[in-house]
Amino acid sequence: MRNSYLKHLRTQRDELEAKLELHIARYCFGDGEVDDGTEAELRQRILELSDEIAALEADRGE
Repeated sequence: MRNSYLKHLRTQRDELEAKLELHIARYCFGDGEVDDGTEAELRQRILELSDEIAALEADRGE
């Protein structure tokens, strides 16, 4: 069960990182003229997921 949860967290983080890359690319090409906080929100959530993943891996001894 823990392995599937860890896999789920990693998948979520990967998806958020892809969304962040897309958001940054759109902003660079002028599609996002207004900074609506999306980038900061995505970065914060990625950090939270990374921390949770690290804690679970530490518990498993990885």
